[in-house]
Amino acid sequence: MQQIKAMVSGEFARVNQLIIEQLHSNVPLVENIGHYIVDAGGKRLRPLLVLLAAGGLGEIRREHITLAAIIEFIHTATLLHDDVVDLSNLRRGRATANAKWGNAPSVLVGDFLYSRAFQLLVGLGDLSLMQLLADTTNTIAEGEVLQLTKAGDAATTEAAYFTVIENKTAVLFAAATRGAALLSRTDADTADSLYRYGLHLGIAFQLADDVLDYLGDPEKMGKNIGDDLSEGKPTLPLIATLELGSAPEKDLITAAITERDPSRIDAVVAAVKRCGALDYTLDQAKKYAKFAEKDLANLASSAYHGALMDLCQLAVQRDR
Repeated sequence: MQQIKAMVSGEFARVNQLIIEQLHSNVPLVENIGHYIVDAGGKRLRPLLVLLAAGGLGEIRREHITLAAIIEFIHTATLLHDDVVDLSNLRRGRATANAKWGNAPSVLVGDFLYSRAFQLLVGLGDLSLMQLLADTTNTIAEGEVLQLTKAGDAATTEAAYFTVIENKTAVLFAAATRGAALLSRTDADTADSLYRYGLHLGIAFQLADDVLDYLGDPEKMGKNIGDDLSEGKPTLPLIATLELGSAPEKDLITAAITERDPSRIDAVVAAVKRCGALDYTLDQAKKYAKFAEKDLANLASSAYHGALMDLCQLAVQRDR
């Protein structure tokens, strides 16, 4: 990942500088919370996708830098809201904003970041891009609500799970790559294929994330093992165990989801490993990563194309 980021290090520095500049507010608490969550770092994968897609299509222009910052602001806003909804107290290895300042300031600063993103978007003056990101943020909100309605529901289907992760996570990946294509004024077929690439990559990324919730190192991930279980989220490892596991394992998973009981985590981890649910989930992640690779067929061969291909593997071969 560091080698990939090094390809666009200068552009990445400009994105980070723009983010810092746009966090300015006359209300100190807005800046404090904004800087706190942005400074926490993270993978910055979504703005990276904007830069790599732009590079693969030709020149990385000022408009792409702005779009990368917009995408990161939208993502950061969703994190602030997610942590409030999930009652999370740890993200990226430190206290969440809501744990530090409370729920109300976190929600309102999330709203500030959303609106700042759209202020920047208006400055680009591209109606097709505005439409894309307006639709994307609306879909993300729907995905969040759908996930909330499925919390504690052990009858959640695999199809419903995939709808949640596509709407909640993958569409912003897709908006990053399609948005870069729109600003590069590329042809419709290439823009569509890059949208599919982002969507499939985002799904693969989330599937791998759901595996790490049971296998990952809490120190590296910056969150606790089994956090999803404590929130009652029926992720694919649990859904697959309900399909593949023994009767006692199915009873265990049903109770753990319904009761949102993290104290069962050791038994749940043992069950999802034993019945092959984690292997099944990881296989699904690899399948979508392969889809993403195929989506790049229309993109001309270049170092940027190679980096986008490498991200398909990195999405599923990681420890955080």
